[in-house]
Parts: sequence; C-alpha cells; structure tokens
Amino acid sequence: MSPVSQRPQPKALRRTNKVLLGVTLGFFALGGAMVAGNWGQPTVRPSIPLVDPSFLEQTAWRKSYADLDREKADLSDFQCYVCHEKKNPPPLRYDDQHVLVVPDEHSDIKMAHGTHNRNNLCYNCHNEGNLLTFSTRDGNELQFAESSRLCGSCHGPNYRDWEAGVHGRMNGFWDHKLGEFKRLDCVNCHNPHSPKIPTRKPAPPPHPLHPPIEPEAPVAAKTTP
Repeated sequence: MSPVSQRPQPKALRRTNKVLLGVTLGFFALGGAMVAGNWGQPTVRPSIPLVDPSFLEQTAWRKSYADLDREKADLSDFQCYVCHEKKNPPPLRYDDQHVLVVPDEHSDIKMAHGTHNRNNLCYNCHNEGNLLTFSTRDGNELQFAESSRLCGSCHGPNYRDWEAGVHGRMNGFWDHKLGEFKRLDCVNCHNPHSPKIPTRKPAPPPHPLHPPIEPEAPVAAKTTP
C-alpha cells in the first residue's frame, strides 16, 4: 500500500499564493516602468567626428623613378644626355662662399641636403662619368631605380631600419600569403635634394568610449565678516 500523501495546510498554501502573487505583480510593475520610461532616457553620447582622410591616405608623397617606370610615364626628365654631352661632365660652379650655384636649367631644385653645405654637391650622388646612373661612396654604380641603396651607402643605420620595416613606410600585408606587400623607397617620402620632411599636423588621439567626467569646481571657503 502506497503511503497517503499529506495535503498542504491551508495556512501554508495561502502564504505560497501570496508570494507567487507578489512576484507576478513585481514583474508586471518592472515591465510597466520600462515601457513608461520611468528610469529616464539613456545618456546621449556626443557624436565622434571621423578621422581626416589624409591620415589614412596610402598614396606616397612623391613618385620614385621606379614608380614612373612601372607606370610607363614620361621619363624625359631623367634623360640627362639630351642636354649634356657624354664624356664631358658639366662643371660645377660655386659662389664666393663656396656654395653650389644651381644652373637656371635646374632652378626647380633646391639644394638643402644637410645643414653644413658639404653634401650639396651633384657628384656626391650622380655619377660624373655616366649621368644616367648613381655612384655610391664606395664607387658602386647604381641605376636610378636603385635610389634607396644609394641613400643607404651614407645613411647606414636608417637603411638597416628601412630594410627591417622600422623606418619608412610599407603598404599591404605583413603576412605575404594574405596579399601584396610593398616597401616604399626613400624618395617616396624624401626629396633627395632637400630630404628634410616638412612638419605635419599629428593625427588626433583615440576617442574615449565615455565622455570624461568634469572635475567639480572647489567650493570657496566662507569667511566670517
């Protein structure tokens, strides 16, 4: 014979019903408060302005000879022997302060490679015996498309950093399996005759997720008259 189940006492049953009724009414009250918006509206965050597109631009400041060659662009400016004679390098002229005098034909060139004028000499980089090539400090002959190696012959630490990806600019993917990777040449950023880069406006800092809390102004102490 199965044991006879005991029915709950009327007093306990009434207490249980009151608890369930209270919980139900509480949920309805919370739902009504949410619908009515009794807790107020969420704080409207200030709109965050978009970053200036110039800071995201991947186009280089300047085009190198290698860029122009790949684009099949006009390379007539690099055909030195259209004006100059082969085996007869043009002589360099200096003023009374021993500063190089740039010919009128090259008046668009501003010589400012360094601050002491010792580097402002055409044949420090251009090959005197063959104006269609460069000449490094140790006498190696380089093509115009190898201009970064020419820079590295004097600026060794910068060139090592450039090869490692620390100095300069790279576009594309670090993982070459994901896509194209391109390291820009020195002359894509530096003008070889005036390599100092003009000062640029820095990019804005990251925007905070929440507006900063303004500190409360200190309360002035009351003085007794």
